[in-house]
Amino acid sequence: MRNLLRSGMLLGILCVLFSLANAQPLIIKGKVTDGATRQGIPAVSVVVKGSNTGTYTNENGEFTLTTSSKLPLTLEVSAIGFEAFSVSVTKADDLVNVALKASTSLGQEVVVSATRTPSRIMESPVTIERISANTIQRTPAANYYDIIRNIKGVDFVTSSLTFSTPTTRGFAGSGNTRFNQLVDGMDNQAPGLNFSVGSIVGLNELDVDNMELLPGASSALYGPGGMNGTLLISSKNPFKFTGLSFNVKTGIMHTDEKQRPPSPYYNWSVRWANKVGNKFAYKFGAELIQAKDWLATDYRNYGRIGTAGSAKDGDRATDPNYDGINVYGDETTADIRTNVLNAVAAQIPFLKPYIDTLNGGAPINVSRTGYTEKEVVDPNTINFKFSGAMHYKITDNLEAVVAGFFGTGNTVYTGSDRYSLRELKMAQYKVELNSKNWFIRGWTTQEDAGQSYNATVTTRLFNEAWKPSGGSTGWFAQYGQSYLANRMAGMSDQAAHTASRALADVGRPASGSQKFREIFDRIRKVPISDGGGLFVDKTDLYALEGQYNLSDLFNNKLEVLVGGNFRQFILNSEGTLFADTTENIKIKEGGAYLQVGKSFFNEKLRLLASVRFDKNENFDGRFTPRVTALWKVAQDHNIRLSYQTAYRFPSTQQQYIDLVVGQGVRLIGGTDFMLNKYDINETPAYTINSFQDYAASVQRGQPNPSLLQTISFPKFNAEYLNSVELGYKGLMADKKLLVDMYAYYGIYNNFVVRTVVAKTYSNLAPGVPDPRNNYVFSVPTNLDGNVSTYGGGLSLDYSLSRGYYINANFTTDHLQEVPEGYIASFNAPKYRAVLGVGNVGLGPKKRLGFNVSMRWQDGFLYESDFATGQIPTATVFDGQISYRLPEKKLLFRLGATNIANSYYRNSFGNPEIGGMYYLSIGYNL
Repeated sequence: MRNLLRSGMLLGILCVLFSLANAQPLIIKGKVTDGATRQGIPAVSVVVKGSNTGTYTNENGEFTLTTSSKLPLTLEVSAIGFEAFSVSVTKADDLVNVALKASTSLGQEVVVSATRTPSRIMESPVTIERISANTIQRTPAANYYDIIRNIKGVDFVTSSLTFSTPTTRGFAGSGNTRFNQLVDGMDNQAPGLNFSVGSIVGLNELDVDNMELLPGASSALYGPGGMNGTLLISSKNPFKFTGLSFNVKTGIMHTDEKQRPPSPYYNWSVRWANKVGNKFAYKFGAELIQAKDWLATDYRNYGRIGTAGSAKDGDRATDPNYDGINVYGDETTADIRTNVLNAVAAQIPFLKPYIDTLNGGAPINVSRTGYTEKEVVDPNTINFKFSGAMHYKITDNLEAVVAGFFGTGNTVYTGSDRYSLRELKMAQYKVELNSKNWFIRGWTTQEDAGQSYNATVTTRLFNEAWKPSGGSTGWFAQYGQSYLANRMAGMSDQAAHTASRALADVGRPASGSQKFREIFDRIRKVPISDGGGLFVDKTDLYALEGQYNLSDLFNNKLEVLVGGNFRQFILNSEGTLFADTTENIKIKEGGAYLQVGKSFFNEKLRLLASVRFDKNENFDGRFTPRVTALWKVAQDHNIRLSYQTAYRFPSTQQQYIDLVVGQGVRLIGGTDFMLNKYDINETPAYTINSFQDYAASVQRGQPNPSLLQTISFPKFNAEYLNSVELGYKGLMADKKLLVDMYAYYGIYNNFVVRTVVAKTYSNLAPGVPDPRNNYVFSVPTNLDGNVSTYGGGLSLDYSLSRGYYINANFTTDHLQEVPEGYIASFNAPKYRAVLGVGNVGLGPKKRLGFNVSMRWQDGFLYESDFATGQIPTATVFDGQISYRLPEKKLLFRLGATNIANSYYRNSFGNPEIGGMYYLSIGYNL
């Protein structure tokens, strides 16, 4: 019996060992090469057919795949730009060698953003644009973010070298809040400063896998904010892209010394990624940009009316009330007749008749002497980014991701004033679970304005520090008394003003002097709420979102997608930006969406319907539906039709900003809390034009209150957009020509604009407002009636023989039905075009490449709270040549943006952009 038991145990052990031996996974190794060049191809997908098991080739084109599948098996090998290939594996010990044949990739790219599910870009039901990592390599640009400006329909606003803002279909501006930017699923907009920071914080160029752009309304899937488009930037997966990569780009700027002496440009980036077995992968990336920034040098005279205005004749020599567009501190102005000369006339009555004749009896407005941007803003632009991520495959279908992005540096931003962002810090962190059919992620944005300051306010306070404007011995008193004496001595009006300014400016610190720096640095470090120029912003955003694809439950005969999100903003500016002097302000909002799709007539027709509901605690909730149709009229010829809607809650600043700018205008939010704080609706508020007419009547000694027009503000509502679009995308000329065109029409309801009003808090006599004791407010409000936009675009991409290619696009956008007196800030040229030509591989070994492009934009009116004016027509040429050493994994690039160094602006009050010339050396790109 004992022997029988021993024999049974031995047999059981042998069976277990045999099972374990048979259960051991297969390890398959191989290499994928380019059939033409014989060079290894990185990031090629290698999947076991009929399973979820797969891997990617490394930087040398090599792969190692571990699978539990039994031999024989088939590997499916695929990569963008190459024909898919299947190879049979019968022996695990054999090295699998695959040579892929190059193919046209026109229209074959896979996009996700159009429907939140993967599909060919050719079959997208809405207009979509895509930029790949290869496009980034061959396009001449200072950094990858600038490449967006070449896309059809994109408007670009450049506030400084490292601060650019894209948008589509109009309403461009610095920090555009009608345009979503998502980096690896996280909203990239600074929650307090209200500008997207994709060019400041986030991915470096080496870690960008692709960028997808949805022009126009996109709220149905991406939430409030996507009024005019959504940009999604995706990073490289460390399981797919491994190894060390770096790029060293060095260039030169200001070569003509128009703005500054010639100066270097540095852009250095590095990325390291590695797989540890088949379960774990990690990556790290860093980038450093350093240069002397472009300068805002528009010194034309500006006539301000609240936050509106326009350029006018005159300069500092000819206009005593000169207010330069990019000159700061000269916004402080006073009527020396009212403030100085009338007091002299009262003390010395016999001078009154003479004083009354000066300037024909009209006001004599004089402004303080200002400083240029070069004198008050640090010229050293610096941007440092750091990012990292860890990926862990819990199962073949479930992956956990922990990732973080951090950025800091100095740049310049244009909002209601020009802001010097010094030691700005932004961080984003996320935890995410991704499955085949669902994901859930939690993320946060942490914002710290550092030592950032308002250049306009700081310079005005600087002037007050070295010599106060008011008082019997103040700057205006000295100026006014000198002016009277000079006129009585026989000087002409202009000569009297010039001499009086010289006298009042005695003791004015020269820019760059030790006294200047001591006073200026002291003021810029004092918070605005305490009488300085520093704005303290440590606003945070916390978000949770998820999505589930239920299509498998319907055997993929019906596409069903559900998702939702929740966000909480915690505004913390210590009273320097928001009305949060006593405590932080919290704002909660959330939303959910559903998408259903189905194909008909043998997949000739695909219909998709989406609906989303969003609610912010300060605003009513709203549904945003979307319906799209894609009709495949023939192979690779598709017509798309869509009805899309968008919903935008006013930004955190439009809700709670409380900030004095310009000539003492106070920007406030439009919520009931802010209107009640300043009694906007409880006591009369007047339109600014009627108030100025009334003030003039008071100065004439004939107060006429009937000139005043009161204004009230109804409940502040969220903005809503209805948009219809028709488009076509198709391949022609033996699939070498890709044609994409669209036309759209949109209607905005509750369109958010700012309007300027005046209030008084004392009386000259009962019922007679006193214009000498007033406050001017810029208040966001909704337009009565609708605003409509329309336009269209066309792009052509032509792949010629021997690696040559041509691309061209043309776009037009229009705005109509905006009432007089409101600032819509459409800020888009009616017409713009881009033309490019290049080659991806010249010569016997196809190592040489080039790209040349031309960007043209029509002149247009640019409106903003900072300044409003006409932008002239501009034509800009960019170019780059490259040389690749594949055996060394090196790529050399020599290029230039704005080759002709023809300075241009794309927004009013922002810098003129000159030429940049660079050389770069990249490894393992």
